[in-house]
Amino acid sequence: MIITDTHTHLYSEAFDHDRREAIQKAIDNDIKRFFIPAIDSETTQSMYELEKAFPENVFLMMGLHPTHVKENFEEELKHIEDEFSKRDFNAVGEIGIDLYWDKTTLGIQKEAFRKQIQLAKSKALPIVIHCREAFDEIFEVLESEKDDKLFGIFHCFTGNLEQAKKALSYNMKLGIGGVVTFKNGGIDKFLNEIPVEEIVLETDAPYLAPSPYRGKRNDPVYILEVAKKLSEIYKLPVEEIAEITTKNSKEVFGI
Repeated sequence: MIITDTHTHLYSEAFDHDRREAIQKAIDNDIKRFFIPAIDSETTQSMYELEKAFPENVFLMMGLHPTHVKENFEEELKHIEDEFSKRDFNAVGEIGIDLYWDKTTLGIQKEAFRKQIQLAKSKALPIVIHCREAFDEIFEVLESEKDDKLFGIFHCFTGNLEQAKKALSYNMKLGIGGVVTFKNGGIDKFLNEIPVEEIVLETDAPYLAPSPYRGKRNDPVYILEVAKKLSEIYKLPVEEIAEITTKNSKEVFGI
């Protein structure tokens, strides 16, 4: 059995005291593939160090997180282009729009999102979308960029069934993590109406730990709780959930 975590911030300082042990524990429990999203230029070096430590298991993205889209966002986008000129990445992410923390930056968030989508399409790469209180705004940009080159993952999907179907219409898989195990998370009520072939697993570690670990640091191994919950929802063995979602991740990332 191989489980793929399509979204995890293993370079986070939350893992500074036990990073290697936490990752090895996950590997020992069949979680073999970790896809690492970028936040901004300050996270680049720590991502590279993580890849160097676990070259068989860690796969990197490059992008600018919407909450880090500030006045200097064009410099940050230049950094992304510079890194792409040096090496390959597996996706452009995590990118998108976040209106939970700051609505005043909506204009430049949309501009940064659009430019990074265009970068991904120019390199035939998937995008990994962060959306918080911004479904309408995200869909507006995706609609304007929709073509056969647009594909990727709607990370940490927390919308309703209608929004899930709309996300799929843009050739996105749904990234499902700890929220599916929350008592009032909501997505567990309709997820069985979405084909499991459209689902990938994620932790978003160290954030959004699943039940029964909610409120604690989300460890890589806790993705097993997400797999178990999907096993209940789809009435499939955990091993089959692992196999299908890993296959789905390979379709997105190409590896």
